[in-house]
Amino acid sequence: MRMIWEDLQDKSFYQATARERAFGLVDKGTFKEFLGPRDKMVSPHLLVLGEALEFDDGIVVGVGKIKKHPTFVVSQEGKYVGGALGEVNGAKMSYTLRLALETYEKMKEKYGEVPDEKKPLCIVSYDSGGVRLHEANAGLLMHSECMELFYEFQNKVPNFSLCGSTIGAYGAQGFVCMSADVVIANDYGRIGLTGPDVIQQEVGKDEFDASDRALIWRTMGARSKYILGDVDYLIKDTIGAFRNQIVDLADLPMKKISRSRHLGSPKLVEENLEVVKLAAEIKANDSKDLWKYYGNDNPDELPELPYDKFISTVKRRPRAI
Repeated sequence: MRMIWEDLQDKSFYQATARERAFGLVDKGTFKEFLGPRDKMVSPHLLVLGEALEFDDGIVVGVGKIKKHPTFVVSQEGKYVGGALGEVNGAKMSYTLRLALETYEKMKEKYGEVPDEKKPLCIVSYDSGGVRLHEANAGLLMHSECMELFYEFQNKVPNFSLCGSTIGAYGAQGFVCMSADVVIANDYGRIGLTGPDVIQQEVGKDEFDASDRALIWRTMGARSKYILGDVDYLIKDTIGAFRNQIVDLADLPMKKISRSRHLGSPKLVEENLEVVKLAAEIKANDSKDLWKYYGNDNPDELPELPYDKFISTVKRRPRAI
């Protein structure tokens, strides 16, 4: 399928395929895919278990440019095995992250200090339910490798997590998503450690009803995550909107970009624990109780507000950055 870059800028990020997202996020005509479908890097496990194969194993990886920045892109396809990470697609993701880090090291060796306007960028578009259960050990290993690389990225390679596709970022991929410098989402974004059905199974329907879509969205959805500070930028649902947000941030000094980080230091762990303590202190029974605590007097209205009205009126958790 021939992709026209200009058309992709206005396309729904939620409806776009992994390849369309990867192609449209970087500058026009610059995306080069690694290990694409022609290379037929498929899972050695799924065929044995009777699963259909895709020749990219449900992930698109490659490199392009944003202005003067070499930009490494990972884009997951949630429509294939729920976007879950296994041996091959996980290795492709880890390989791409490692290339971003190696590029930074080579640039530092050449320039002494890597100029802010030329530093490598890393973009991961999440669309995954977590570990591929068919390949559990290999999938967990790939998650740990990616998180280790993100830790090594600190103060070197700006790392952007994008969330707003069909699945969201769940399970161990929720952890990886939140390891970025900056988390960007649209209204369709969802981030969580455990999916709704599993929560209901473990604690019961009275505690968490997995059929209650409004409950799911106000617990795990991007608007709630934006209020609580887990999502840094809530944007409109187009590939171009995600791209423009990255373009706006790309030339900033690394120290300024890193201020948004949610994980990676004892101080950030303490900051996150403060929210847990607060929820216990105010005896929060619903995310709306926290929304109200942070200054939103009419929390029931927030999920239904038009995007522009929501952004202009919502009150957010202040972060000590």
